[in-house]
Amino acid sequence: MSGRLLRLVCTAAVAAGSVLAPLPATAVPAPDPGGRTVAEQLTDLQRLYREAEKATETYDATAEKLKKQRAEVDRLDRALARARLSLQDSRGAAGRLARQQYQGSTDISPYVRLLLARDPQQALDQGHVIGRLARERAETVGRLTGTEQRADALARSARKALDRQLSLAARQKKDRDEVRGRLKKVEELLASLTPEQLSALAELEKNGVETAQRKLLASGALDDDRPPSPEGDRAVRYAVRQLGKPYRWGAEGPTSYDCSGLTSQAWDRAGTPIPRTSQQQWAQLPRVPLDQLRPGDLVIYFPEATHVAMYLGHGVMIQAPRTGEKIKVSPIASYPILGAVRPDARGA
Repeated sequence: MSGRLLRLVCTAAVAAGSVLAPLPATAVPAPDPGGRTVAEQLTDLQRLYREAEKATETYDATAEKLKKQRAEVDRLDRALARARLSLQDSRGAAGRLARQQYQGSTDISPYVRLLLARDPQQALDQGHVIGRLARERAETVGRLTGTEQRADALARSARKALDRQLSLAARQKKDRDEVRGRLKKVEELLASLTPEQLSALAELEKNGVETAQRKLLASGALDDDRPPSPEGDRAVRYAVRQLGKPYRWGAEGPTSYDCSGLTSQAWDRAGTPIPRTSQQQWAQLPRVPLDQLRPGDLVIYFPEATHVAMYLGHGVMIQAPRTGEKIKVSPIASYPILGAVRPDARGA
């Protein structure tokens, strides 16, 4: 990241109160009455947050499928309406054809008329016209048959698409209930802790992040010599403008975001649409080694790829962390890193 862009990020983060600052030192209280140590409490809390975020990503994936399915149902409904209008026109043409054939029917074949004609050439010309009319009739019948088949096929597809939409809507409700259930467990755990225990948890988590960050930087795994691509620069700037906005599961902006909602919207605004969820981003986008990261790349966390953040350079990333928090700048080692992906892998 350029010095100017890094200053922009830091200025915005300070304005939003998002730059990580050391928390005031607190004495670590004794284990809770249930016998759990502070470390065990933190492990429980982090596990519950991960389960909630995993459920959120599942909900987001279902919501994205439902959005696409609704668009497909609308498309099929419009196509079916057009096919039915075309079928009505074809049936009208077929009706006119039937009336013409009935009114002009004769038992004398064109071959007999040719033999009896005074002017054989005229009869041949009439036969040519008769043949052309016959072909037009055949085309009319064929068009009617084809339109009927197409309308029937579209009707079947529309019914299947609607069934799929209803199934996804039911699944979305189930996923939504799952997220709410996971978050309720987080709330119950937090409500069971005293202010001293909560302070101790925050201090322990902060110390763990600082230790992981020092180890990562000391390992030489990061190399910040690479500037962002033009698209990456636009994605970073969009993400930075969202600093201080609240996390809300399932949200894609503009007033709140979840983790993948922030990254997908930032890259969409940069002109490079990417998959909606962190798991899809990890599965579908080109991967890049950590020592080749550049601003705008996405860092994926946890073995299940349930969290994602955008790299800003200089060992920090911007993220929508979790329920109850706001979009902020954090050390890249805030969580166990699974890997990184680059949405504009072909960008200059």
